[in-house]
Amino acid sequence: MWKSTVAGRVLHFYLAGINNQNFLMRDKETGTWWQQITGKAIYGPLKGSVLALAPSDELSFGLWKSESPGGQVLKAVAKDQKEYDSKWEAEVEKLRLVVTFPGTELKSRDVIVGIDLSGESKAYLVDTIFKQSPIQDRVGGNPVLILAGPDGKSVRAFVSRLKDEDVEFFRKNGAPDMVLVDSSTASEWNFKGCAISGPATGTCLTALPAIKDFWFDWRNYHPDTSIYHR
Repeated sequence: MWKSTVAGRVLHFYLAGINNQNFLMRDKETGTWWQQITGKAIYGPLKGSVLALAPSDELSFGLWKSESPGGQVLKAVAKDQKEYDSKWEAEVEKLRLVVTFPGTELKSRDVIVGIDLSGESKAYLVDTIFKQSPIQDRVGGNPVLILAGPDGKSVRAFVSRLKDEDVEFFRKNGAPDMVLVDSSTASEWNFKGCAISGPATGTCLTALPAIKDFWFDWRNYHPDTSIYHR
């Protein structure tokens, strides 16, 4: 998700095309073309500009509703309802890929979570995250914590640091909803990255943008990416 303001100017975007199954959008104000995955302007008056990331999560509806019971849901536009394709993803998966990376250990359509931090990018296979959560790693010299949600579908990432000190997190055996315990204060933490009991109560870790993507797409726009191995 990207912020729509560039240099103090609010832009309005619409679907302009698909490039190797990646959304291309164009703004109405300048006619500039933008990439979905990078937020970068690739053609037009604003070429080279980059949209700023807006904090967002890709969660199951059940988990989101439990965390935000008063949240609002975007309603479909009735007159456009017939244009929505409920089988779009299944149909797109059958299409030939224009860009592939044979010889890499991941398959083109493997789903990964990508982290881009301090000049380094790394891909985490989603299946690995759900098998090994919590994952402690380093990206761009920063301690990173990657969590699988209690719904078995959602993923979040955080900087695992408290008061400028690197901290490790562990699953608390027998605790509901995948509660974690940190190595510094023995406080308990939830999937939102916030301490819910102990000395750190009320403290929240810094969230990181975690982009869920196909391997071929992530690799295309992050040519120097590494792949997480335990």
